[in-house]
Amino acid sequence: MTNQPKILLIDDEDDILEILEYNLRKEGFLVFTATNGAEGLEKARVIKPDLIILDIMMPEMDGIETCKHLRAINELRNTVITFLTARNEDYSQLAGFEVGADDFIAKPIKPAIFISRIKALLRRMNIQVDNLQPLVVNAGNFKIDRERHLVSRNGENFHLPRKQFDFISLLASKPQKVFTREEILATVWGNDMLVNDRSIDVHIRKIREKLGDDSIKTIKGVGYKMEE
Repeated sequence: MTNQPKILLIDDEDDILEILEYNLRKEGFLVFTATNGAEGLEKARVIKPDLIILDIMMPEMDGIETCKHLRAINELRNTVITFLTARNEDYSQLAGFEVGADDFIAKPIKPAIFISRIKALLRRMNIQVDNLQPLVVNAGNFKIDRERHLVSRNGENFHLPRKQFDFISLLASKPQKVFTREEILATVWGNDMLVNDRSIDVHIRKIREKLGDDSIKTIKGVGYKMEE
């Protein structure tokens, strides 16, 4: 998952963190959280995020001071930092820009607008954000967790080999869509010329044996699809 943009959320309100984390993960971002400025600084040094979302009003070390410390870290000089604040006073924004903030997002937050702003900020850095694959996909009876490389069904977890996981992830990415054998070979196996149609049949059989589920349907003469 190294191609997923990394975002660090720093906010002392758990409900805000939960909402933002959920919406960002749903879009396919790698999301890390911190509940105060000191913890945020520590995680930022390790994670080196592409973007930091930072609340202004926090106890002990507020967002302005945290931002100042973040900008003093050489590896984070080009990281996008946007403040999250319910305060609209000009002096707050001026103070934020003076310590290196790139933008402000006002509370209350509308998820769709929030996501659009975040994508726009990342595009300024030429980071691809339009074709991200969600890290967690629910399709039919399955839950596909790409970050944990895990398939779940009704609370039961299954660890599949890489190709089988990539196979089921592809089908789950667009339930009801029939993926042709050519599409599956190109996406899952790429340029491996030693793989043929028989490989698909073998992997489908093994997946069905392990999962014991009939959500994967064979469309004779065409390919496979996953039922909702």
